[in-house]
Amino acid sequence: MAVPKGKQSKSRTNKRFANYKATAPTLVECPHCHELKAAHRVCKNCGYYDGKEVVAQKQAQD
Repeated sequence: MAVPKGKQSKSRTNKRFANYKATAPTLVECPHCHELKAAHRVCKNCGYYDGKEVVAQKQAQD
């Protein structure tokens, strides 16, 4: 069984986490209303997905 010969320093341990970064979400253009939306999700603006309306939008009140 592998056993470390010595204690690993804090800087060596922290190097492992140095390259972890949060990434921005990938956005694509909705083909129906041309707003940016998350890929493979229903458009929040128009309610369309894959060319079909799947979420009915409420009509604006005057």
